[in-house]
Amino acid sequence: MMNEAITFILAGGAGTRLFPLTEDRAKPAVPFGGQYRIIDFTLSNCLHSGLRRILVLPQYKSHSMMKHLRDGWTIFNPSLGEYITPVPPQMRTDGSWYQGTADAIFQNLYLLERSGADNVVILSGDHIYRMDYAEMVRFHNESSAGLTVACMEVSEDEAKGFGVISIDEQRRIGAFDEKPEHPQSIPGKPGRSMASMGIYVFRREVLVAALRKDHANKLSSHDFGKDILPELIQSEAVYAYQFGGTQGRVTADGYWRDVGTVDSYFEANMDLLRPVPPLDLYQPDWHIRTASTRSPPARTCNGADGTEPRLINSIISPGAIVSGANVTNSILSPDVRVDSGAQVVDSVLFAGVSVGAGSQLSRCIVDKGVTIPAGTMINFESAANLPGCVVSEKGIVVIPKGFCDWKQHVRPPHMAVTEVAK
Repeated sequence: MMNEAITFILAGGAGTRLFPLTEDRAKPAVPFGGQYRIIDFTLSNCLHSGLRRILVLPQYKSHSMMKHLRDGWTIFNPSLGEYITPVPPQMRTDGSWYQGTADAIFQNLYLLERSGADNVVILSGDHIYRMDYAEMVRFHNESSAGLTVACMEVSEDEAKGFGVISIDEQRRIGAFDEKPEHPQSIPGKPGRSMASMGIYVFRREVLVAALRKDHANKLSSHDFGKDILPELIQSEAVYAYQFGGTQGRVTADGYWRDVGTVDSYFEANMDLLRPVPPLDLYQPDWHIRTASTRSPPARTCNGADGTEPRLINSIISPGAIVSGANVTNSILSPDVRVDSGAQVVDSVLFAGVSVGAGSQLSRCIVDKGVTIPAGTMINFESAANLPGCVVSEKGIVVIPKGFCDWKQHVRPPHMAVTEVAK
């Protein structure tokens, strides 16, 4: 069944709300959870769901992501018709970049038409979740739907940021409202709404016709949620597939997060550190695949002055070394080093970060390769003295990649904040 489907992963968003983490990389290529990239979750879902013909559509700052696909996802057998292929804008239709989610598919219509696929699965590469797409495709076929939309229950306040759908008893969608001011509630569940997840399964001929019609409409924004879905509800059988619970082979965590802002990204990382994480990374037959780090094992050791390390409720990736330091409720990516007497609390450190002796970090995201000199203290209060840092609405301090010339910016140790902010 799944060999009859072709998959498009939309991975071209600029990710401006995640700046500066997206200053030099596409949003799907942003590291997550220590050793992963965001796009690894969607690709792993495809792998485990039996989707083996995958076209990834990148656009902005795509080198990091395309390198990651090369290093970690060259796993399928082309001789069997399997592939994961990046397809940046080819300028085949009107010489423009991708102008919207629907336009990204339209510009690759020739690949879609020659695929011979019965169904087309359209996914986003920038969400954190686990899902068995095979179950959704099965539901789509059994419903004889022209389009099936994955949806989930959300609160009324959350629904204002989604496309909200209305369904009947057979789960057929009768209405769609994009980011409504007053979301419609689920019957019998006041304060709860049904939101589109931006995950679609189309019959190929329905999608092709809809894309051609949308392209001819000069007033369209060429977006699936704003343009394609509302139009098809009027003419096709459009059904809702509800996400969550035990579906297919995935354990029932029901976790889905849009990590489009610094705060939502930070909170999703911190979710992994809960006593029982809401996202199950440990299901034996549904591991999240990523590129190999080729790093040695992580380790803790006494510092040069004999100080013993202290590691509490944290994720430590391969190659990381905690040498006589205290690391609490934090995520260390590959090849991070934290030296004697340093304290890292409630923070996310990307690959190759080095934290000098006696430094203190609290509620920070430190980008790849940054060196924190000895004695530096960084938290919400001290960030104002560090040009180039970005502080989120909720007080998360982001230290950007390449910002390594700290000595001219950091206050002397005797002037620094003396207590790590909680």
